[in-house]
Amino acid sequence: MVEQESLKTKVFADGADLQSITDLARDSSIAGFTTNPTLMRNAGLTDYQAFARQVLDVVTDKPVSFEVCADEGDEILRQARTIASWGDNVYVKVPVTTCAGEPLADVARQLSEDGVKVNVTALFTVAQVEKVAHAIGDGAPAYLSVFAGRIADAGIDPMPIVAQAVAMANSIPNAEVIWASPREVLNLVQANDVGCHIITMTPDLLKKRASLGKDLEQFSLETVQMFRNDALTAGLSIPF
Repeated sequence: MVEQESLKTKVFADGADLQSITDLARDSSIAGFTTNPTLMRNAGLTDYQAFARQVLDVVTDKPVSFEVCADEGDEILRQARTIASWGDNVYVKVPVTTCAGEPLADVARQLSEDGVKVNVTALFTVAQVEKVAHAIGDGAPAYLSVFAGRIADAGIDPMPIVAQAVAMANSIPNAEVIWASPREVLNLVQANDVGCHIITMTPDLLKKRASLGKDLEQFSLETVQMFRNDALTAGLSIPF
C-alpha cells in the first residue's frame, strides 16, 4: 500500500476560491498554488489584480502561478512582467502557443532571461517540452506544466511523456515538471513513480488523499455502508 508520507512529488493546490486557498496556505503538505482564467471565471471573479493581491497576502512563502490573459507576444510580455511584479513568489503562466498555434517559446525565453519565473502551460507533447526546455534552460527558475490528465482523456498514457519531460528538466538548472490536470489520486502515485517534481490537485482531489494506503477490504465495507446509509437517509424503499 502507498503511504502519502513516502511520496516525493510535491503537491500544489489548484483553484480560485480565496477561502480554500487561505485554509490550504496553512497546510504543510501543500507546497504551492496554481490558478488559471477558467478557474477564476468559474469562481465568478472579475478583478484579477485584486484577487491576486488577496492570494499573495495569505500565501507569502510558497510559489503561486498566475496566468496571462493575452494571445499576442508583446502583450503577453507586458502582462507577464506586470504579474511578476506582484511578488517574489509569483510564477507567470504562459501558454505554449497562441490560439492560432504559433509557438511562444521565444516569449518564454525573453521572460526567463529577464528574471521572470515562468510556468509554461498546456504542454502535451515531448516536442513541445523539448522546445520550451531549451528556451528557458539558462534563465530564471521555471515550471513545465504537462497536462497529463488531458493527455489521458485522449486515450494516451501520459506517463512516458511526463517521464521524458522530467529527464529534460533534470538536465537543465532550475526547471521542474508539473503533472497538471490530474483526474484521480492514482495520478499522484503515477507522478511520483516517474519522478515528476510537482502535481497540481483541486481541493476535491486533495481531500481524497486520505484514501491513500487504505486497506481495500475496509474500503469495500465503507462503500457498502455508504450506499445503505444514503438509501435510509433518502427514504428509499422497494414497494411490495
